[in-house]
Amino acid sequence: MDLQECLKEWEDLITDYKKLETVNKEYLSKLEEVGELQASCMKELNHQRYRMSLITSALKRLYKNGHKKDDETTKLEKEIMKRKAMLHEIEATLPKQNSMYLKIILGNVNVSILNKNDKLKYKDEYEKFKLILSAIAFVLAVANLCIDFRPLQLILIFLLVWYYCTLTIRESILKVNGSRIKGWWRLHHFISTVVAGILLIWPQNQPWEEFKHTFMWFITYISVVQYMQFRYQSGVLYRLKALGARHNMDITIEGFHSWMWRGLSYLLPFLFGGYMFQLYIAYTLYHLCYHPESTWQMAALSISFLTLGIGNMVTTVIVIPQKLNEQVPYLAALFFCLHVCNMYTILKIMRKKNQGALKFRYRLRAISYRLSNDLAMLDQKWRQNKMEAKQE
Repeated sequence: MDLQECLKEWEDLITDYKKLETVNKEYLSKLEEVGELQASCMKELNHQRYRMSLITSALKRLYKNGHKKDDETTKLEKEIMKRKAMLHEIEATLPKQNSMYLKIILGNVNVSILNKNDKLKYKDEYEKFKLILSAIAFVLAVANLCIDFRPLQLILIFLLVWYYCTLTIRESILKVNGSRIKGWWRLHHFISTVVAGILLIWPQNQPWEEFKHTFMWFITYISVVQYMQFRYQSGVLYRLKALGARHNMDITIEGFHSWMWRGLSYLLPFLFGGYMFQLYIAYTLYHLCYHPESTWQMAALSISFLTLGIGNMVTTVIVIPQKLNEQVPYLAALFFCLHVCNMYTILKIMRKKNQGALKFRYRLRAISYRLSNDLAMLDQKWRQNKMEAKQE
């Protein structure tokens, strides 16, 4: 390319740059227009909700004054419920205020994702992030079981701190964008962040030497269970979303939820095994508190693991009977009694440290099979009752 060709190319580039300036000005004006429209929508949305609250308060006062429900008031209440649902759908298309946690971590930055495809992409990245980090934690835990190397132990614990911190931030962003994760499973990750932070500052003393192998086995087991949960929950969510029974922003969680019922008989024993493992760790740390070299970390971790184990178990035990109660009431009580007995048996076995490792593993596997059979029996009875109800 000679000088004349270079000058000609530059002149063409100047023409293209003028087009770019024109497009950029139009883009900036559209951005301002979008901002104004969003503010206008929020104003009208708040106005709608304020007026509906006035109408709802007026209806309540009428009922208190002795006015009985008639067709008009019933129709009005139904219309108000429909309007609330419509306003919720409109609100999902508008930017939302960050939660207090996000404001502390990120500041007042807008993390709302307005494009539906971008929302789904962010949710999928969240799922891949959990799966990849679980695999890395599994490899590091196995390496620590084979190699007694303090820096490698600290790498794993620091990874857990970073993982749970990042997880809480990502889940808060997902919640802003319509995900319905809530309650105990979010709190679980905050407590896990605290646990990992305390483990990171635990000094290398004799209690740590006695505890580290138990903790590495726990991370190994939990990583495997999390992979099993991911495969199971992602399949269930895919089917339910295809049928329109679940929201597109619903995510997999580290526990049991009501929509995970079908085909769950093989997974629940492993979940309860993880919860019992947490209680066993709390019990072990409690005894280590009486060690001459004990520090405050052991008491704090014992309380934290006890909270995690009890919280996970209680949440799961509450959700499952509720799900069963929607279908067969007497099976809910039967399910609860069976699992209380089985969990007591598992805890009793875990406390017997003098048993051989092979014998312990076989007995624990037998209990898992018993739990699976109990769940299969309940599932079969539920299906029989459902078929009888349809025939009637």
